[in-house]
Amino acid sequence: VQLQAFGGGLVQAGESLDLSCSSSGDSLDTYAVGWFRQAPGKEREGVAWIDMTGDNTYVEESVKGRFTISRDNAKNTVSLQMNSLKPEDTAVYYCAAGRPIVATISRATAYAYWGQGTQVTVSS
Repeated sequence: VQLQAFGGGLVQAGESLDLSCSSSGDSLDTYAVGWFRQAPGKEREGVAWIDMTGDNTYVEESVKGRFTISRDNAKNTVSLQMNSLKPEDTAVYYCAAGRPIVATISRATAYAYWGQGTQVTVSS
């Protein structure tokens, strides 16, 4: 599975961005997909996750109500809609695919395949 994340950019606080993750290899529909981010000098953290069917989604507390993860298996893509962006959302965002059990869906170690990352910068 070769993942590509795109859609990042520079926005002002309060604006929105939509990130997308696609696979150029195997279909994504047999994988759970997670979005993770890493800011300079900080550890990577999980942001949102979606199971392989899209029936179950999870978001990290700090982005709840602002970020929405969704997937379109027909288009082999997973999206992360980010609204009301804050400067603290600035980071490189990565998508990852794997087959975690529900208890580990938020753990980066549960994902075997990673995209190259896309930069999101939110100015105040």
